[in-house]
Amino acid sequence: MGWLDRVDDQVDALTHARALQEASRSAEACAILDGVIRTTTDPNTRADALVQRLSALINLGRTAEFTRAIEDASAATRDLAEPYLRGHLNALAALAAHHQGALDRCVTHLVKASRWLGTVDDPDRDTAWGWHDLAMAYSYLSFHGHALGAIERARQVGLTAGIPEETFAAPGIRLRNAVALDHNGDSDGCLRVLRDVAGDLTRFLRAGRAGDLRPSSLAAYGYAAARRAVLGDRVESGTDADPARLLGHGGDSARARDMRQLGEICLAIADGRPIEAVTRLEGAQVSAETLGAAESARLRSIALARAGDHAAAHRADRLAFRLAAQRSDRLRDVYIDGIAARIDHEEMRREAARYEGEALTDPLTGLPNRRRLERYIGAVVARGERVVIGVCDLDGFKAVNTRHGHHSGDLVLQRIAGVINRVMRRGDFVARYGGDEFVVVLAGAGMSEAAEVARRIDAAIRTEDWESLVPGTPVGVSIGFAEVSGSGASLREALGIAFELADREMLRAKARLRAS
Repeated sequence: MGWLDRVDDQVDALTHARALQEASRSAEACAILDGVIRTTTDPNTRADALVQRLSALINLGRTAEFTRAIEDASAATRDLAEPYLRGHLNALAALAAHHQGALDRCVTHLVKASRWLGTVDDPDRDTAWGWHDLAMAYSYLSFHGHALGAIERARQVGLTAGIPEETFAAPGIRLRNAVALDHNGDSDGCLRVLRDVAGDLTRFLRAGRAGDLRPSSLAAYGYAAARRAVLGDRVESGTDADPARLLGHGGDSARARDMRQLGEICLAIADGRPIEAVTRLEGAQVSAETLGAAESARLRSIALARAGDHAAAHRADRLAFRLAAQRSDRLRDVYIDGIAARIDHEEMRREAARYEGEALTDPLTGLPNRRRLERYIGAVVARGERVVIGVCDLDGFKAVNTRHGHHSGDLVLQRIAGVINRVMRRGDFVARYGGDEFVVVLAGAGMSEAAEVARRIDAAIRTEDWESLVPGTPVGVSIGFAEVSGSGASLREALGIAFELADREMLRAKARLRAS
């Protein structure tokens, strides 16, 4: 029997693999994890090893293997009652989806990871690393506020589990925040953040705790110092804070290799060798995800300006700004709300699967469709509850399709679904009735409550930033409410009457809007 066949040795192997990854030696960790996966018969050990292996593959940048690794880890964790593993897996899957350019999947995994990790009853060392990897995923997607919140959660859980503070220093998160500010024209703000990052390193050095920093963190501190030098700050050389020395760390991490290449280009610019920097940028093979798609263009702009070619520098700077603008935090935050709304309807989608192939969910918005709506109202009325329905019809939607195309129209419908869900009361029901028409159902409510819900929906849609999604095409909503009367008529007749009344009220609202 081999040494990895023994349970205790497999646990030791997992612990050793995790330590290797913390030391940026992911290739060695991957080999150990492959051995555990081949030999273990314990479901928990196998699941843990597969999740760790996915982490190692991401660190190594082995993109072609991501999909299979996620499938294997998902299958292994599916039947285990361990929220940590599911949370960590979704955090890693978000990172993988980001590297693959799959924004939809990335955001879905982010929401799921946060929810699973938040349900862990007894957080431990593993949970801390789960929050750490979720923070990294948020950071790479430019959700800087979410990233800082997640890394603080990792730090708190880690301290409770005996992990030193510096292990979760995560300078890379604030580094990406800093360069994002510079890409958007706020170089002063960038410098302020970079100086804060340098202050943390100085604190660790003075306390004699820098030796506990992860190699990938040291590389990030090195790039932060080199980037400061590009923007005119003096940095120390020949010391432990020397950017050239710090950039040499990072082990086999693909992201550390990217920072090393770009960091050396930064130092060439700071040392008065801008032409060399431009030449090296042309040959640099770095992922657009490490520090944002705009970083290479921004460095090129600075180098060309130092070389005196201001026209070319201006063109490069405009390119950097355009690349940065594509990652609008505002749009993504709203999109996270929309994805969260879809996930909230997973129970409804599972129920739909029981109806022998009947589609009860609208595939575009993730909301219940007309058939599911009618069944829901029928169930509520059958219980003897009071029911009010509201018909919400979009204003200006035809112009969206005419001016921007049906893809933009689909995005507007998805956004509307998220906005309506966001302002509804707990227990309210929202469905897409067809086209640009949505229906809300208020169980146990009367017309006074309906008026307040209508006001909230109208206000939320009016204040939504439609200009960033469909410029020059405002979007509004007209709403009509009616109560479903279950007395003296069949359910179908009662629904028909209620919808007719609600439609009539909606059309009156639309007429008032046109007249105003």
